[in-house]
Amino acid sequence: MSNNIYIGYDFKVTPLQPGTEILIAELGYAGFESFVETDGGVTAYIQKDEWNDTILEDIQILSSDEFEISYSFSEIEQVNWNQEWEKNFNPIIVENECSVRAPFHEKPDTKFDIVIEPKMSFGTGHHETTHMMIHHILKNDFEGKSVLDMGCGTGVLAILAEMKGANPLDAIDYDNWCFINSLENVERNNCKHITVLEGDAALLKDRKYDVIIANINRNILLNDIEAYTKCLNTNGMLFLSGFYKDDIPVIEEECNKYHLNLVETLERNNWVALKFLN
Repeated sequence: MSNNIYIGYDFKVTPLQPGTEILIAELGYAGFESFVETDGGVTAYIQKDEWNDTILEDIQILSSDEFEISYSFSEIEQVNWNQEWEKNFNPIIVENECSVRAPFHEKPDTKFDIVIEPKMSFGTGHHETTHMMIHHILKNDFEGKSVLDMGCGTGVLAILAEMKGANPLDAIDYDNWCFINSLENVERNNCKHITVLEGDAALLKDRKYDVIIANINRNILLNDIEAYTKCLNTNGMLFLSGFYKDDIPVIEEECNKYHLNLVETLERNNWVALKFLN
């Protein structure tokens, strides 16, 4: 699979807050998928296939009198997430129970300790959606359950699910960097039951799972929810994230078509993570 080409925008924002937070939210709606906050604002990335030269026309904060925002942008062959990540990376701890850290960090006293190097993929646990999905996994029973981590990124969610007793597990991502990175992180955390696959929802044919975790983006989820439901066992759990609170109605409507019921919502800085049962 060929490498993804990204367009990177470097925004300078004054005042920094809440300007940066508002800008990130609006860029997320426009299709930007990754953000690295900087001393002066934020660097935002969007895949070139999703980009057009009018992409910023609907970003209302850019025309606001309350903020002064300047930007430059350029095409990037591969975003080096590892380099970006290490600039400001500190270990994270979720619910005092699960830590996500780099190999160069000291081991904390947590029940679940995940060590990852994201290379050029995304999913360190710092983003709100990954953080909330970790929270969901910690709260739910995974012992002996078959699990799919769809859009696995670094593999962090599949790794935690195995640590909680899941077996077997599939971790799938269409991005080659994510596929390679997940393989490395699975090995780094001594996981024995995770199969990492490169591809998309077409790989799900004839597969069955007790639990499906999908932290992607709204449009891909809406397109793939039907495929998820076809391979979700009776009394299965579906966890979805990668979208905003305002997207809940359209996501829930699509899930309801396939008799999936929303039973729990987590929210963090306007991002949400939903739990559905069939």
